[in-house]
Amino acid sequence: QVQVVESGGGLVQPGGSLRLSCAASGSLFRFYTMGWYRQAPGKQRELVAIIIGAGNTNYADSVKGRFTISRDNAKNTVYLQMNSLKPEDTAVYYCNAQLNSKTDYWGQGTQVTVSS
Repeated sequence: QVQVVESGGGLVQPGGSLRLSCAASGSLFRFYTMGWYRQAPGKQRELVAIIIGAGNTNYADSVKGRFTISRDNAKNTVYLQMNSLKPEDTAVYYCNAQLNSKTDYWGQGTQVTVSS
């Protein structure tokens, strides 16, 4: 009964900031990799950022220098700090928590809208 729950989405003006949170629970083992993906209307889901193991990170080119992924000491909560937001960042943002290469879980998604 693993649960993955996102929060922190909302409406923000271009150039503004938001911080998304994702809490994963219900696993006997730690989630080795956690990350954020997003899907805009009519588009395929794409990777935004992931954090692996002790803290290695990977980012999509479109968000490098603007977004930062991090996690707390318990390794069960991941954050996405989003700065200098653009209208093209508008999407539903989904959290993914991975136990291993064959087992992962998705949250319900949280809406981020960047508009004047």
